Amino acid sequence: MSHLARGPGRAGDRRQGERRSQRAASAGSPAAAGAEPRAGTEIDLEAALATLDVRLPGGAGDRLRAYLTLLAKWNRVYNLTAVREPARMVTHHLLDSLAVLPHLHGAPGTRVLDIGTGAGLPGIPLAIARPEWALTLVDANQKKATFVQQVVSELALPNVVVRAARAEALPPGGGYDLVISRAFAELAAFVAVARPLLAPRGRMVAMKGQLPQHEIAVLPAAVRVVATPALDVPGLPAQRHLVVIEASESSP
Repeated sequence: MSHLARGPGRAGDRRQGERRSQRAASAGSPAAAGAEPRAGTEIDLEAALATLDVRLPGGAGDRLRAYLTLLAKWNRVYNLTAVREPARMVTHHLLDSLAVLPHLHGAPGTRVLDIGTGAGLPGIPLAIARPEWALTLVDANQKKATFVQQVVSELALPNVVVRAARAEALPPGGGYDLVISRAFAELAAFVAVARPLLAPRGRMVAMKGQLPQHEIAVLPAAVRVVATPALDVPGLPAQRHLVVIEASESSP
């Protein structure tokens, strides 16, 4: 009797073990809801920043991670970005934004305008990395501007001002030392909006994928391109370039 009783028990144990294994495999899948990336896909933020030769102030790494946590949380409801995987958020958002820093030379008090900031990119990572700069982040989308304002409040970023407005509606003569954007499709459109907002000797910086030679060729004579550095973003195989533009010396 006892032998017969043990037989079905072993079969039940096997079935339970199989179910547990299936659940574990499902939970480990990147497709599982809320699943974290596998260890092999995780990005070492500090190592990647060292590769970029970007140095952060104390506590900045934790703030950058806190920003991504907020972005992932809000993104589930408000669809702020198409990038949803945590590892890709590091490469496509944090590192892509911070890779510009070696090419931006600003003293304390540098005034920066991020046009079309969306979910706060590149403005929030720049504000965390350079707390001595004063940044204004502008986006016409109210829900995105609301999210960015929440980030500023929760992460205590006193060097950031958020405005829900179209960049074209900003008053001219803003006196910004640097106007940056990765939102504009065409350089000429970016220049038309950004140039009236610059301080004397201010610069415009467009974040691009492939170097847009045809867009550069049709820029107005009132501006000139002074640099087009390629960016090697760790973990991001796509081409990335900056187009750095300033007013021509002969332009009013």
